[in-house]
Amino acid sequence: MTAHRLPAWSLFAALIAMAGLPIYIHAPKFYVDSYGVTLAAMGFVLAALRLIDVVQDPLLGWLAEATRPHRRFGVALAAGVMAVSLIALFAVTPPMAPIWWFALCLTGLFSAFSFLTICFYAEGVGKAQTLGPGGHIRLAGWREAGSLLGVCLAAVAPVALLTLTDRPFAAFALIFAGLALVATLSMRREWQGQPSEASGSVLALFRPVVSDPLARRLMLIALLNGAPVAVTSTLFLFFVESRLELPGWEGPLLLLFFLAAALSTPMWSVLARRYGARRVLLAAMGLSIVVFLWTVTLGPGDGLAFALVCAASGVALGADMTLLPALFAQRLAHIGTREAAGFGLWNFISKLSLALAAATILPALDLAGF
Repeated sequence: MTAHRLPAWSLFAALIAMAGLPIYIHAPKFYVDSYGVTLAAMGFVLAALRLIDVVQDPLLGWLAEATRPHRRFGVALAAGVMAVSLIALFAVTPPMAPIWWFALCLTGLFSAFSFLTICFYAEGVGKAQTLGPGGHIRLAGWREAGSLLGVCLAAVAPVALLTLTDRPFAAFALIFAGLALVATLSMRREWQGQPSEASGSVLALFRPVVSDPLARRLMLIALLNGAPVAVTSTLFLFFVESRLELPGWEGPLLLLFFLAAALSTPMWSVLARRYGARRVLLAAMGLSIVVFLWTVTLGPGDGLAFALVCAASGVALGADMTLLPALFAQRLAHIGTREAAGFGLWNFISKLSLALAAATILPALDLAGF
């Protein structure tokens, strides 16, 4: 199995995932605590940046396709931008108003993050075809396990580094830069610089994907399936602190959730190859529904019961992250469209779920008098 360099795919997936957590969790709080940025200013800038992040993905898909003949260079450049942006965000004293430095660094970080994600998943379509029957599921297992472990590392690293330095986020950024170099070098032979088909309009590049009925259904499933995850991730901290009344449990419970997802990916890959990806994915969705219904019965002090919910729902998430992208990649390979365009739309759909959750759930809580 390692003869196909699949560990390199896991490592690169971990790198990308490690950049994602600072974008959404660490950086805002760091700038509020360290530089006195007001919550109102932070909220406004984050809303604007989230809007840019959502709408730019189709354009980044087009860019990934247009630069496909030079993908190895494009990936190396984007990885460098991501590493430099993270260092500038956490290890450099802002040379301008902190809120604008935050916005500038985060723009570079999430743009490089999105571009790398699109290129990585697009390249996986061709890679999977070299792995024989079940190649998409097999590759997805390695890729998503690495991604989820990267999230776990990013979650615990700043806390662990606090025992070694008084600037844990700066240390994290420097370690991340070293990992970016190692991961980029390990993947250097995997990028296939094939001719681009992005010579026409942007819309023409996406037309084969949006005109295919099965591809449209998979994107709709991704949107609808991502909505519960987006809602629960938005409400997670509120639920633990206000419903369970267990402040301080948030970090361990989140870590448990992502570890369960990461450790379950090999199981889902095996089951999908044996029983079929669609059947297994439906079973995992059913597991998610049953598990989350249990949360209705929980109240103050039910930490252990909620830990079981986190573990079981994390296992179900492992199926979503492994099988849905693999099914979409299989479809892209079948219809023969350019993969970067397809995964540009896929990224857009995934982020749209998060944006819709943030735009609806928190105002609903406010209206309910929370």
